[in-house]
Amino acid sequence: MTFQNAVIVLVVLAFQVVGVIFAFRAMRHARTPQGAVGWVVFLLTAPFAAVPAFLFLGHKRFSGYISMRRELRQAITRVTSEISRNAPAELARLGDRRKTVTAFEALSEHKVLCGNSARLLIDGEATFTEIFAAIDRAEHYVLVQFYTIRDDEIGRDLARHLAERALAGVTVKVLYDGIGSVNLPWLYIEDLRAAGVEILNFHAQTGSRNRFQVNFRNHRKIVVVDGVTGFIGGLNVGDEYMGRSQGFGHWRDTHLRLDGPAVAQVQLAFAEDWYWATRDTLDVEWCPPPDTGGVDVLVLSTGPSDRHESGSLYFCNAINAAAERLWIATPYFVPDVDILNALKLAALRGVDVRILVPDQRDHWIVWLAAFSYFDEVRRAGVKIFRYQGGFMHSKLLVVDDWMASVGTLNLDNRSCRLNFEQTAIIFDDAFAAEVAEVLEADMARAKQYKTNFRDIPHPFIRYAAPVARLFAPIL
Repeated sequence: MTFQNAVIVLVVLAFQVVGVIFAFRAMRHARTPQGAVGWVVFLLTAPFAAVPAFLFLGHKRFSGYISMRRELRQAITRVTSEISRNAPAELARLGDRRKTVTAFEALSEHKVLCGNSARLLIDGEATFTEIFAAIDRAEHYVLVQFYTIRDDEIGRDLARHLAERALAGVTVKVLYDGIGSVNLPWLYIEDLRAAGVEILNFHAQTGSRNRFQVNFRNHRKIVVVDGVTGFIGGLNVGDEYMGRSQGFGHWRDTHLRLDGPAVAQVQLAFAEDWYWATRDTLDVEWCPPPDTGGVDVLVLSTGPSDRHESGSLYFCNAINAAAERLWIATPYFVPDVDILNALKLAALRGVDVRILVPDQRDHWIVWLAAFSYFDEVRRAGVKIFRYQGGFMHSKLLVVDDWMASVGTLNLDNRSCRLNFEQTAIIFDDAFAAEVAEVLEADMARAKQYKTNFRDIPHPFIRYAAPVARLFAPIL
């Protein structure tokens, strides 16, 4: 045997051995039997392709972040306790619904807080007008975190407002995701740093103990000003979010402004992410004063470091709580089996279940995969609406007439299990009615989807959608 042949045999043997090791790991850690079987078959039959894929995609938990949280457990517990004591809501009025809220509190590890102002912001112009005005009023600090920041017109507007506050002596800290902001030029970052802004890639400094864990993204969109005003929702920083993209046209999105005690819960997620990136703790305000007559709010921050499948359980809990109405707006519809069954059961028990998705696409595979789910949920009575007025990117949910949420959570596996996300759950009749009114207006610009899968006129969709669904665990 020649030296070259010996090397080839050793390489093949190494991939086969590693494939077997990874197969055992998949059997131990895969969330479902189907997922375990899929990985095992892939790893044993095609190790040259499967081993690299498993390195990047086969992780269930973000191990480095979990270790970081363990280091901070005492500090996080102290801050969480301080936040929860500030303005606990009186929830006895909810009656039997209190059990639903208790589950949300357990998932978030926070208490529902009263005395908050919650204002819906519709589309980019309204959202960034409010954000920039709040930044300009900052006296002590500004915290900013976006999945995507672009060096375009709105991105430069953000940079200008942040630089002006930093030059005025205000502490300004910015986090961005290295994958979502992959095209952000170094000059943009350097200009902000020259003005005194601390700006970092979420992953750049410490990174994960496993450098292959690039599949985990920080999808949060957070702005906090002086600890008393916060913003979360669907909009990133890019001109397409302002409706300036020729390809997308009008960009339909929803953001939320919060004022009051719940802002501290928004801020805690940023503080954890900042510590992950820098190992520095924040000196910030943790007890903003409540307003008399405000709404009850709970901020749920989810991610791959949670002890539970928090994103999926959030949706299941909300779905199961619905007695009359469950309306959801999501740009991506690739639900896991638990959410899928919960949606069908809700419709079967007579709940008005409506899912609003975009007719346009921004990600081919996710858009295609959704078609493979439509027949299944429609047979149970779920109504699917496809938004026609541009691209719909809102993440909204309303349950009956008492609860609504606005945030970054999409109805797909990536959002529920692989991304760091954040959503605000508001327990207030008037706010729920406002969200329902917004969704009703959006559905008026949509068409109810009634086409059976076998009758789709485009052969590409009929053949490609089932294939795209195979990638559901990472979409």
